[in-house]
Amino acid sequence: MADNQIAFALEILKLLAEKPLKNASLSTALSARGFAAVDLPQKITRMIGKLRECGFEIRSAPNRPYELVHSSFPVIFSADQREALAMAAYFLADMGFSAQAGHLLQMGHLTEADLPTTVKVNFSPPVDYSQERVGQIVQALQQRFKQRRRYTIRYRSARGNEGKWDCDRSELRLHNGTLYLFANTPDFSPPNDAVERNQLFRIDRILSVDPASQTPWGILQFPTLSIRYRMSGALGTYQPRRANEQEILRDANAQWVEIEAQEDYLFWFRQRILQYGSNVQILSPAWIAQQMGEELAKAARKYTNNEVDSTMMVTPSS
Repeated sequence: MADNQIAFALEILKLLAEKPLKNASLSTALSARGFAAVDLPQKITRMIGKLRECGFEIRSAPNRPYELVHSSFPVIFSADQREALAMAAYFLADMGFSAQAGHLLQMGHLTEADLPTTVKVNFSPPVDYSQERVGQIVQALQQRFKQRRRYTIRYRSARGNEGKWDCDRSELRLHNGTLYLFANTPDFSPPNDAVERNQLFRIDRILSVDPASQTPWGILQFPTLSIRYRMSGALGTYQPRRANEQEILRDANAQWVEIEAQEDYLFWFRQRILQYGSNVQILSPAWIAQQMGEELAKAARKYTNNEVDSTMMVTPSS
């Protein structure tokens, strides 16, 4: 290939790496990047054929766009880059994202010998995220995120109850090795604050994703709630390390520090705060402080009265 042909081929690959494109759209984009418009559609067709001969898998069909399925472009990594890529693949594989880990291994031409031996991961995910059905759900959700229009999911809860939820602003979130759809549900009536419209749905429990409606997302940012709490005792020297936290006040003798956080999902916040036991106190808002107090009091009664929750009992036959 001449130098201009190499540049032509690279521009085609760059464009197809972004999204599938028909010949006409490729012609327009390439013309805008300075390539001569004369016989451009024919040149694209010929170049696609040459790229296929070089090992690039480019899917096409009549009246369908070109789609880059697999790239065989050589990527050269340093030793440190190979190590980082191998570690990322190891983490993904252990979390159940075996298909994504396979892509990284293939891209870096890595073998099992490249995987880290000094790092151990144990996420124990509830599902293999490389399953075809789960992959289809994730792909459908990502399309809805790009469209930014309201859509509906059908969801089965942990108790087996099925229902439909309308979703506005949404994204995928990975928490403790589990992948969730995090979505604002506009039709839900929260008992306390708008932040409670933010709901979590485990990806493997989503049964279907309906097409996007014509209704744009009502919000582009998730509602948050400002929560203030005091860390003391063993946490009296706590330093804010999360992006949503800021220090408000600190005791001169390092006995306590007051933190304000902007939280968009209260369940995860409560789970984190409960880990700190008596070393933390919610100051505001009052209804959050009351909920936490009631939860801790309930736990204390079980220990004080030696109560056993019958719903948590496990029989030998289980």
